[in-house]
Amino acid sequence: MKYFILGHAGRILFPALIILSLIVLYRGHNLPGGGFIGGLMAATAYILVGLGSTMQAAKAKLRVDPVTLLAVGLAIAIISGLPGMLGGDPFLTGEWLPTFYLPLLGAVHLGTPLIFDVGVYLVVIGFTLHTTFFLSELAESDTEEGTD
Repeated sequence: MKYFILGHAGRILFPALIILSLIVLYRGHNLPGGGFIGGLMAATAYILVGLGSTMQAAKAKLRVDPVTLLAVGLAIAIISGLPGMLGGDPFLTGEWLPTFYLPLLGAVHLGTPLIFDVGVYLVVIGFTLHTTFFLSELAESDTEEGTD
């Protein structure tokens, strides 16, 4: 473990950051927030784990290749634009399901804007973590070359 306090903070804050990122994702299609900010918050949770221990530990916690996340997110974002076209509207026209109520959440609004935000969420997580993991590997290889 690189940093004792940062390692413990990462373990404690990781679940809270993931849950908070999902809340920001859900509320973002009606209010400020959404896929981009939620994705950055989720990626930050993994980066915090990586800084507290190693980036390999963060990769293991992710369980999915970041490029795969990026590709799936991009596919979801593109697919979210198709329902509007099927109804004769332009690409990415929002289509909504009827509002329903859940005991803890209250009114739930589901539609293609939320699906688009989920795609953006995954793209941002994938891109941010792919870039971070690549840069950390690059820094490690430079450090190893400098010790020779």
